[in-house]
Amino acid sequence: MSLTLENVDHVVDGARHISEANLAFEPGSFNVLLGRTLAGKTTLMRLMAGLEPPSRGRILMNGHDVTGVPVRQRNVSMVYQQFINYPSLTVFDNIASPLKLARVDRQEIKRRVRETAEMLHIEHLLDRYPQELSGGQQQRTAMARALVKDADLVLFDEPLVNLDYKLREELRLEMRKLFQARNTIAVYATTEASEALALGGTTTLLHEGRIIQSGPTEEVYGHPCNVTAAGLFSEPPINLLDVQVRGASVHFGADMCFARPAWLRELEDGRYQLGVRPSHLSLTPLAEDDLEFNVTVDLAEISGSETFLHVSNRHLSLVLHLNGIHDFDVDDSVRVFVPGSKLVVFDAQETLIKAPQRQGGHHG
Repeated sequence: MSLTLENVDHVVDGARHISEANLAFEPGSFNVLLGRTLAGKTTLMRLMAGLEPPSRGRILMNGHDVTGVPVRQRNVSMVYQQFINYPSLTVFDNIASPLKLARVDRQEIKRRVRETAEMLHIEHLLDRYPQELSGGQQQRTAMARALVKDADLVLFDEPLVNLDYKLREELRLEMRKLFQARNTIAVYATTEASEALALGGTTTLLHEGRIIQSGPTEEVYGHPCNVTAAGLFSEPPINLLDVQVRGASVHFGADMCFARPAWLRELEDGRYQLGVRPSHLSLTPLAEDDLEFNVTVDLAEISGSETFLHVSNRHLSLVLHLNGIHDFDVDDSVRVFVPGSKLVVFDAQETLIKAPQRQGGHHG
């Protein structure tokens, strides 16, 4: 089953929540909606499900117009942030509830519930009640209920946001495997760039109700179409450097300039923004034509086995995402190297004009 949105708008009391959404999802695909809180992700999924009608445009399933078809007449499942389970029912009966409503044969219900429970590693919990489960087990139960009915479309509205880090990692891996073997369309909403990268598939970037960019996840990450897309798909936010390319020089502010490096040679003279992800900055040189900045430390945030190093000078401020624990004091002097091979370049209209041919290493 394919899903297509054509020129979809959603307006409530004069406020535009979704503007000109055009999307196409293929059968068996895993699709991520990435955007900040209130970007329109939940609204877009509710339109896909038939929970709300669009103000304009069409929604097609398998080429058939279902714009006015209510959710009860569509084969759709949805999983929310808050795990919603029936407290008076066992795990088995929670999972089986949509099949019972559909009057599926009893033996078939048993088979499908057990099969789905095994996929999510909760088959040993089928006789328990929700209050006897951990948060992760409750969320797996809610996910099993959404998956058991073999819906054509399964929508996940930030389903892992309330779980601990380790459990989130496990469930992400399991979800990718689940949908590789199915013909179901999965749509997964998140605010976290790292989660979109971990899930893979395709990613659609949403900002203030508009689709900024959509495509294979690695492509959207490596070639953000503009400054907004680059900012949305980076944790911490991508570093942006305002520069003026003039003749043989690259100028940062009035009194800091470098010889124009090879990786900027083809640019015409003018103003540009150079984007570099925090994980691609280094404290040691990686190539002869790296740009080198003398900066001072503003803050060193140590998070587990990573360090987020905030540095600045009179012309710029940067954030570095470093592996390992790096203990710096405020006002320490350090050298930071910007690798040309990892840069994205935006023109004066903030549109992408140059990106690395291949993104490698740690995503950040």
